[in-house]
Amino acid sequence: MLIVAFVIFALTSGQGYGYGGRSLSAALIAFSLFLAAMLGFAAGGAPEQVSSIAGPGAGWLLGVGLFLVFLFYTLGTGTASFARLGAMAVFIFLPLLVLASAQGSDLGAWQDFSTLAAIWATVKFGPSHWVWPYPGGRLSYVFTVVVAVNIAIAGFLLLRRTRGVGYSLGWGSGWTVRILGALVLFACVAIPVGLRLHFIVYAPRFAEWKNFLPLSVAILCFTAWPEELLFRGLLQNLISHATKSGTVGLIGASILFGLSHITNMHFPNWRYVLLATIAGLFYGWTWRKTGSIFASSIVHAGVDILWHFLFATP
Repeated sequence: MLIVAFVIFALTSGQGYGYGGRSLSAALIAFSLFLAAMLGFAAGGAPEQVSSIAGPGAGWLLGVGLFLVFLFYTLGTGTASFARLGAMAVFIFLPLLVLASAQGSDLGAWQDFSTLAAIWATVKFGPSHWVWPYPGGRLSYVFTVVVAVNIAIAGFLLLRRTRGVGYSLGWGSGWTVRILGALVLFACVAIPVGLRLHFIVYAPRFAEWKNFLPLSVAILCFTAWPEELLFRGLLQNLISHATKSGTVGLIGASILFGLSHITNMHFPNWRYVLLATIAGLFYGWTWRKTGSIFASSIVHAGVDILWHFLFATP
């Protein structure tokens, strides 16, 4: 229904470029298609069903679909160039080529880890504003994140058929207790540590609570969900397979998750690294106990939401 609404909007909107008309319609339709793929594969058994229909080429088909949507975006917004199309082709197809070379290898091969590192580095340090010039701002980064999730789906869920990722929307028995328990226990640890390190100060933003719902959805979909797929469903999963130890996977992924925040706000931000590592332990524990990145994403989003509305970083 969301896609249909955007298509109707595109057909009835004005012509020309700029903030509205054809450019806005193209950007909205492209984003809705990327988001539909990202959420659609979270339906129960969707990756397996697609793989059974399309076979080994399912990942490549998704990659081609992503590139065609990007082509539509650039043509619709008047930003098409060989450089942009080439950069997107590398972003989409190079990870698939690397992972294809690992076919037949056990999970945790060097191709798996190098691909994860490349996707993360592109999202973290890549030229998002150049690749997605319209409408610009924070949305350029969001476009990159959603495409990166779909590339991970194509490469790891469809091409490599990685097991135990937990990429699904749903609710299991005992999840409520585990999710709330992880969130409360983390708060009991992280808030005193954060205050002691002068990393956070209590500064509730009561005037912003009217934005609670849309901001919460945005944090869950575009921060928590992608990071939990990368660091728990894939990285922790792969480290556990490679070392044959769930504990090593939990600790290793949590440390790497913490180190991934070293450039946040300033470099090197060791206080952020410490608290993010602690958070990673709770997110990873939730993922292990539930087998779902949806559960760990809720804990992750809860931490970010409480931090945003109740605390500030000096």
